[in-house]
Amino acid sequence: MESDAVFNDQQLPTFNPRHRVMSRKDSVMATPGKEGSSLAPGSCSGKCIGVFTSGGDSQGMNAAVRAVVRMGFFLGTKVYFIKEGYQGMVDGSDHIQLATWASVSGIMQLGGTVIGSARCKTFREREGRLQAAENLVNLNITNLVVIGGDGSLTGANLFRKEWSSLLADLVKEGKIPQSSADRCSHLNIAGMVGSIDNDFCGTDMTIGTDTA
Repeated sequence: MESDAVFNDQQLPTFNPRHRVMSRKDSVMATPGKEGSSLAPGSCSGKCIGVFTSGGDSQGMNAAVRAVVRMGFFLGTKVYFIKEGYQGMVDGSDHIQLATWASVSGIMQLGGTVIGSARCKTFREREGRLQAAENLVNLNITNLVVIGGDGSLTGANLFRKEWSSLLADLVKEGKIPQSSADRCSHLNIAGMVGSIDNDFCGTDMTIGTDTA
């Protein structure tokens, strides 16, 4: 195998001109994102974010939850804890709680996840996703941060794809008014991979890998 470097008379390495330099076009991302861009304080005022952990817990989930909450406050949003993952989203009520600055203080060094994680068979059925959508719309939550593994993120993607039809069904059944459906017409989802296996495409290191 040829080396990418050759040596000159002074034994200093120079790069082989055939060596191809990687560029942004070689990225696995289809289009450039907004990484590196700055956001002004309060620039997302009036919006709501829901954050939850799902599937098997892993070290670092609490730090991720804390980062979401503190960044949300910086942007001027309300941030809600969705406790016990998708199960809490379906159950609603006390399982969806408004986060405060103090509620994420002193949690980074704790293991697992302080807001809980649970498997949810109900969410796998459309009826369960309908109930989850109703609970989110009632609190004006149109932005979700999902911290979990492959199954959790797959479920979030399905939820996103069905969102418009779920809202249409809720309006048809009289569970939410049309004005609420219009206000919450688009669901934004950000996935943070929490897995000790480090086996998810598109991220250099999953949350929990280094500790495991």
